[in-house]
Amino acid sequence: GLNQPVKDLVTGKVEITTQNHGFVVDVDSLPGVAKTTHLHLNDGSSEGLEAPEARAFSVQYHPEAAAGPHDALYLFERLQAQMREAPR
Repeated sequence: GLNQPVKDLVTGKVEITTQNHGFVVDVDSLPGVAKTTHLHLNDGSSEGLEAPEARAFSVQYHPEAAAGPHDALYLFERLQAQMREAPR
């Protein structure tokens, strides 16, 4: 669906997103492995997660629901920062 509100729990920012999936990750089934980073404000489902030990994160939506190809730029910046901090 279009115009779905998703909150970034790290920054508190709400993004208006596009959804294109019929599934959800049950973060409670991954205790101590992953935590929710983005929350769907309509149904409370996890729209993003982080697995710190694996140095991985993801989102489960299309960030750009409106004009402007830079809505997801912060996610790529977060990935670049992780890559710079990675042990060599």
